[in-house]
Order: sequence, then structure tokens, then C-alpha cells
Amino acid sequence: QVQLVESGGGLVQPGGSLRLSCAASGFSLSSSVMSWHRQAPGKERELVARITRFGGEINYADSVKGRFTISRDNGKNTVYLQMNSLKSEDTAVYYCNAVVYGLGSHWGQGTQVTVSS
Repeated sequence: QVQLVESGGGLVQPGGSLRLSCAASGFSLSSSVMSWHRQAPGKERELVARITRFGGEINYADSVKGRFTISRDNGKNTVYLQMNSLKSEDTAVYYCNAVVYGLGSHWGQGTQVTVSS
């Protein structure tokens, strides 16, 4: 059974940092394309960052380029999102997504990130 569990969210002041983790089980991370998405209140879910199976291709939303870094540890079956220089507009629920070869797309339950003074 594919399962994704996000952690690391919380309350942080503007300019601060957080690192989100997405622990995967039920499949091998090396067989999947992983991504982080976010959804702010009243807005549609949007792609934040995406990394291919072995990290050969990485894409970021323009709004987070230079501040966020996505990475993966296939040995630990975990994907990370390092978020620096956080802004109030980064406040959202952050979701991990896996597109697994032969098993389709799967979502985690989300973790809340609030940037506020």
C-alpha cells in the first residue's frame, strides 16, 4: 500500500526556514517522480517543486526559485523540501505527491506551514 507522510511544518517568522520531509512506504522512491505542492486558503493547489527519479531534473515554481530546494534520499525513501527566506505568502498546506511507475499518483495528508510574525 502506497503511503506518504509529511512532517516538518509549523509556525515560523518571515525570513525564517523550515525543512519538510515526506516519508514514503509501499514503493521504492527510485521508481517515482516526486513533487511538493501547496494550497493556500481560497486558492487552487499549485506545484512548488518537482524532482525526477534520480534527481536528474528539478523544477521550481517561479515564486520559490532561489529560496526552496527539493532533494531526495532514495536510500531513506524520503523527499525533502528546504524552505529558506520564508514569506507570508508561503503560508499554505504543503502536500507531497508521488507518481509511481505502474501505481499512479498518490498524495500525502499535508502539513501546515504558517509564516507570520
